[in-house]
Amino acid sequence: MNGNYFIDTNVLIYCYTVTEPDKQLKARQIVALSGRMVSTQVLQEMANTLRRKFKKGWQEVSATLNEVSSQFTIHQNSADTISKAISIADRYGYSFYDSLIIAAALEANCSVLYSEDMQDGQVIEGALTIRSPF
Repeated sequence: MNGNYFIDTNVLIYCYTVTEPDKQLKARQIVALSGRMVSTQVLQEMANTLRRKFKKGWQEVSATLNEVSSQFTIHQNSADTISKAISIADRYGYSFYDSLIIAAALEANCSVLYSEDMQDGQVIEGALTIRSPF
């Protein structure tokens, strides 16, 4: 197992929310480890969630995304990532956007994907294990 791991949007958001302190603590413990990665999609979803759900201003959204971008390796999604996501959605039954997260994690050679919304313990393509940190 390599040292790279991928963080889904929901786990990253918990680092910035104070309404669920137990989840915030666990999320922060996970992102404190080295080898952390996210995709451009995670940054996009995070910006949307910070604006829509948490009513943050654009300057705060920008500052938060800059903080994440400086501390994480960012995987750039491509047309190949999208094609792989479609195959994953078809094979495993995940939504397209969840499959896009999985495809990015696989392309980034991550061994673990931390997500609250996917099936904990499932192994994708023999290479990526989904883990719920909660």
